[in-house]
Amino acid sequence: MLTSRLPFAGACRTGFLFAGLCVAATFTPTATAHAQRGNGAGVGKAIDSVVTSFLKEGQAAGLSVAVVRGKDTLALKGYGKADLELDVPTPPRAVYEIGSVTKQFTSVALLMLRDEGKLSLDDDFTKYLPDYPTNGRRISVRRLLDHTSGIKGYTEMPEFGPMMVRDLPKDSLVALFAKEPFNFEPGEREIYNNSAYFLAGLIIEKVSGKSYADFVKERIFDKVGMKDSYYCSESTIIKGKVKGYDMSPKGLVNKGFIRHTYPYAAGSLCATAGDLLAWNRALHGGKVLPPSSYQELITPSSLNDGTKLRYALGIALHEVRGHRVIEHGGGINGFLSASNYFPDEDAVIVVLSNSTGIPADPVVAAIADRVFGKKSLSSQPYTAALSDLTGTYAGVGRGMQLTVKITAEGQKLLATVLMGPDAKPAPLRHVGNDTWDLDGQRLTFVRDGGRSPGSRSTWSTATRSSIGSPDAAGRPLATRSCRR
Repeated sequence: MLTSRLPFAGACRTGFLFAGLCVAATFTPTATAHAQRGNGAGVGKAIDSVVTSFLKEGQAAGLSVAVVRGKDTLALKGYGKADLELDVPTPPRAVYEIGSVTKQFTSVALLMLRDEGKLSLDDDFTKYLPDYPTNGRRISVRRLLDHTSGIKGYTEMPEFGPMMVRDLPKDSLVALFAKEPFNFEPGEREIYNNSAYFLAGLIIEKVSGKSYADFVKERIFDKVGMKDSYYCSESTIIKGKVKGYDMSPKGLVNKGFIRHTYPYAAGSLCATAGDLLAWNRALHGGKVLPPSSYQELITPSSLNDGTKLRYALGIALHEVRGHRVIEHGGGINGFLSASNYFPDEDAVIVVLSNSTGIPADPVVAAIADRVFGKKSLSSQPYTAALSDLTGTYAGVGRGMQLTVKITAEGQKLLATVLMGPDAKPAPLRHVGNDTWDLDGQRLTFVRDGGRSPGSRSTWSTATRSSIGSPDAAGRPLATRSCRR
């Protein structure tokens, strides 16, 4: 049997419910705050060039970007439009909905409470939420945070669509997904799961005696100095908040409505690029958690069979253009985000967008090329037959069927995620030991029992993810277990 563990990087992150289609338009960059030191001016202009080139593709209203390397602030700037209807430029301290970047704040909050002796991540989570029907399964709090609980994800349920515009109490959503069968037994797989983070938020409230919004504000935002960060609201007027846009076949449209009762601890925080820059410097600079707890936050655990994950506690570890990165992205109606810390370079790149047409990840990668210089990526020779690995693999992803086709062209191995008419093969780079790389994402083929790998194959994925469903551009955002 051949097993491949495949964290794929695709073209787009997603929101709760949207399809990313592309049209052409033009936007003008807005000059805002831009601080530099030393020779940073040249790099700052290069970053401007990168961002404006993405905006000229016409699939985004505006972007805010923050880039720091060491002590040098290379960019802290808004581009494009905060409001297309009023033709308002993106302000220096533009506030965005950051979607699943929220998850690391939720994990940090639980680690803070653990360090105070108020809970254990190894406790069965029903110790704090005793009414949840696990049907005899033991599920640790930790398994809620690394997406291995097996609980049904509410964002993948068709019933959630009509619910997300209604003003209902939180337990209405819990009742929706709690009645569903488990996707898998706890610890057997990893499938990106917003229900688990919703439950994590309820645990924070139960243990702390505070609302999730108040806890995060008092214990994190206020202490780090994140003055422009909030728990999002669909009704409250927030100074500097930009307007969100979804992509439609006809171009950008006003974002779909969702009540922030539901993203909650999985995706309901709002922030500026500058605040996320401050957050990354504080978190990875040892100012938020003690060293042991920080290491726990960024260290992936394993599945029951010993398979090492690449997702830790609300945060992912992988590579961008050959550079190690600790990051999480987000997507929610009208907004996409990426918050990245590069430990080897002591650098932070934050990209926030108020539209779903241009994903944040490619912008981060292009900026990394300009800031760090393009890195030559080595490839290991593959001596076995590539035909052993080829075939079409299919299985359940985030509430839907996913199909990936592995093909070979000459000495190249290619992967195509078969979602939508525009799916294209992407080249894989062999990094050794039957492991292949796609811009920091890994696919490993495991030969089981000496059998020919072409006989029967399974694979699963564990990727950088955002709140929402897989999108039209073909990005599988969760762990999937598939069989050929």
